[in-house]
Amino acid sequence: MGLGTKRFSGLFSTHRFLSLLFAVGLLATAMSAASEAQAQSYRFTNVSIEGNQRIEGATILSQAGIARGETVSAGQLNDAAQRIRASGLFEDVQVVPQGNTLVIRVIEYPTINRVVFEGNRRLKDPDLQGFIESAPRQVFSPTRVDRDVATLTEAYEQNGRVSARIQPKVIRRSDNRIDLVFEIFEGGAIEVNRVSFVGNRAYSDRRLRRVVDSKQAGILRAIVSRDTFNAERLEFDKQVLRDFYLSRGYVDFRVTGTNAELAQERDGYFVTFNVQEGQQFRFGRITTTSEIPEANAAEYQDVLRIRSGVVYSPTLVENSIARMERLAIRQGVDFLRVEPVITRNERDLTLDVEFMLVRGPRVFVERIDIEGNTTTLDRVIRRQFTPVEGDPFNPRQIREAAERIRALRYFEDVDVNAREGSDPNQVVVDVDVEETTTGTLSFGGSYSSDGGFGLTLGFSERNFLGRGQRVTAQISASADTANYNLAFAEPAFLGRDVEFAIQTSLLETDSNNSLYDTIQGVFQPSLTFPVAENSRLSLYYRAGYSEMDDYVGASPTLAAEATQGGLFSSGIGARIVFDTRRTGLNPNAGVLLDAGLEYNGLGGDQEYMKYSMRLAGQTLVFNEEVTLRASLEAGALDFMGGDRSRAVDRYTGQVMRGFDSNGMGPIQNNEILGGNLFAVAKFDVEFPLGTPEEFGLSGGAFYDVGAIWNVDTIGAAQSTGFKPRHVVGLSLFWESPFGPLRLNFSKALKKEPGDIEREFDVTVRTEF
Repeated sequence: MGLGTKRFSGLFSTHRFLSLLFAVGLLATAMSAASEAQAQSYRFTNVSIEGNQRIEGATILSQAGIARGETVSAGQLNDAAQRIRASGLFEDVQVVPQGNTLVIRVIEYPTINRVVFEGNRRLKDPDLQGFIESAPRQVFSPTRVDRDVATLTEAYEQNGRVSARIQPKVIRRSDNRIDLVFEIFEGGAIEVNRVSFVGNRAYSDRRLRRVVDSKQAGILRAIVSRDTFNAERLEFDKQVLRDFYLSRGYVDFRVTGTNAELAQERDGYFVTFNVQEGQQFRFGRITTTSEIPEANAAEYQDVLRIRSGVVYSPTLVENSIARMERLAIRQGVDFLRVEPVITRNERDLTLDVEFMLVRGPRVFVERIDIEGNTTTLDRVIRRQFTPVEGDPFNPRQIREAAERIRALRYFEDVDVNAREGSDPNQVVVDVDVEETTTGTLSFGGSYSSDGGFGLTLGFSERNFLGRGQRVTAQISASADTANYNLAFAEPAFLGRDVEFAIQTSLLETDSNNSLYDTIQGVFQPSLTFPVAENSRLSLYYRAGYSEMDDYVGASPTLAAEATQGGLFSSGIGARIVFDTRRTGLNPNAGVLLDAGLEYNGLGGDQEYMKYSMRLAGQTLVFNEEVTLRASLEAGALDFMGGDRSRAVDRYTGQVMRGFDSNGMGPIQNNEILGGNLFAVAKFDVEFPLGTPEEFGLSGGAFYDVGAIWNVDTIGAAQSTGFKPRHVVGLSLFWESPFGPLRLNFSKALKKEPGDIEREFDVTVRTEF
């Protein structure tokens, strides 16, 4: 039994050994054959190139890298074929030796006849063409088409269409030409179903949603475009969140992470921002020190507006530095730099700021290079820079100039950088811009209870002929009103920070819904310039024409005024505006003061003084959830000599809510006369309703008190003295696709006989 087993094992070992020897022999034979093939060489005296139509034979031969009479191996022939293919000009390449002739056969890629997009609705053909590399009259390249497909897919993803599919197809034409067709299936928009925050305590999700640009999809998702998901927008949202918290003293704030989770149904994203707020800091001690002999620290300390106890904001620090540097320029102190040194006081949560005045490097602006402005003139961009060629270089001034260029809204993209010039003491400022559309044409309809249905046609251009000038024209008409407006503005008159403007208007009304026809025309050129950091002064000349005609009422006063026909007025005026809504110490509050004085009597048919004033303020309370507003408005007409005001001159408009546009004031025979004086105080509160933010709804309440009074009459009249009306009401604010709307429901608590009450109206919401 044991011997038999040993014999079988030996036979098996011998068989396996013979099989191994046979396999080794076969492998050696194959390697020898391959070596002989590799070692086989060719020598050609002729080269024949076949199949090329556009590409010269010499070009193909140079790409092959084989010269006549050169001895080459089969491996080198293969390498030559690969080099020709790598040129991207040929669909197929064969390198075949035939005796002493080397034959190179090629099939050229066709030429693109045209590029066509099919199935696209969200993005239009011109937009898609700008994304891709393939273009007519180019040689077709599969690699380039693959890149185009990836680029188009990314473009659709950025527009919220993550399920979009792009399929390239080729349609053969004669003469080795093709039509390149991109068949597009756009799919549905992937929207943001919810935007939420984790870690926020000082401010609610509702308040933070108003900060970020990503918006939740709402009932108007087919119209609103901001609710589609865009991954790149998240980075912007992180930055604006940081800016929001920093401006409110949360210096340690940071976004620890963002999460965009696709819903299981793949029809929406859930976006979550993880935040860490930290503590709120306020300004502590504010001091100024100087290392420059000619810069007195006390003088620079006096220009600061920051005070201890104010909530810390980097913007206030930046504004303070800018004020100090402007003072240095006025005093002729070159190369002064302000370096803020901030010291934290953890115990009382304050930040001490020491402004150090130091001497900066002696660097000058060599030149300012501007590129990319195909329409806008260079001077429009260059005048946004405070320094010019040869001036000391100040990085802060360059950053401020970049912000001013962006604020023009002439450009899609603005990139401003500084680089070393011809020597280390010179700097070249490069400005790269990308133009965008600046003109709009509008057409719309309207309805009001006063004038019925109306149509409006308007045109505006904010960069007229690339000169930075503004031109607007508008025509609006209804059943009994026609209004024509034309305006022109040059924001940098004579190269200065002075705006020259011309405004013209013509208003015609008939007596369908009123007691008389009117014609009112105005021609008003003006100059506006800054007089302080937050104040601008306007000086203007005004020429006017007013006419009352076809009176059909019973008031002796109005009848006498209508018989005067048309009257001309000519005068000068001044208006000053003080505005801290964006530059005040408190980012949640601001004040606006608008006051005017006008004298008419430089020729014309009337002599009078006109005074106007508006004071408004706003603040946010309860963690910025509730907005409080208050305003005081007043106006006065003072006719001189024997002149008397007319209804077309007096205040008859809707100065307060709760009454018709001509529904309060002095009255005679049940007809409103208007008044030479008016005053009204308005108080508003706006608050959330608890509805989903995507609805764009918020609530409000208001209280108005005011009056129109003082008029010279023929015969007896009522309410000629100051008799205040009181109105309360509720408001519904709606951020609609047609613009921000306000619906007012009002009730007059006190009114006078003859007043015409309006309990409901719809207006376009305006900021205070």
